[in-house]
Amino acid sequence: MADIPKVAAPTAEEAAAAQAKGTFTAVLHTNKGDITLELDGTAAPMHVANFVKLAQAGFYNGVTFHRVVAGFVIQAGDPTGTGSGGPGYRINFEQSPLKHIKGALGMARSSELNSAGSQWYITLNEVSNLDGSYVVFGNTVGGLDVTEQIRQGDVITSVEIK
Repeated sequence: MADIPKVAAPTAEEAAAAQAKGTFTAVLHTNKGDITLELDGTAAPMHVANFVKLAQAGFYNGVTFHRVVAGFVIQAGDPTGTGSGGPGYRINFEQSPLKHIKGALGMARSSELNSAGSQWYITLNEVSNLDGSYVVFGNTVGGLDVTEQIRQGDVITSVEIK
């Protein structure tokens, strides 16, 4: 396993900047192809600032999809690949108006509401029962077919923020 970049939690100023910018495009380069995500800084500014900061630091480079549940989600963002790793900090829950439609990008967490860190998921179908309980901060706008090809152990080679 490669060295995990040390990244500080996003600041209130970084969240405000994400909110002011509005949308970001993130391209996940994987061993199965590219997945393009639109991140919504107005819906969940701290979560977007967090994802962007981690991606730009190279935190997600070489990380595997450690959880894949057919018809439900693909999940990544754990640098240890075990499902229990993270960046060494937590961010607080944000109530997002975005819904868990097919291709939604949400932040994973433990049973504790304010426990999100670096792990995220993409939904493979609509899962409205998660609405309001998990923070959706973006949507898949390209490569939805790639999300359906992802299997446990597939690798994110890099993440490009545009």
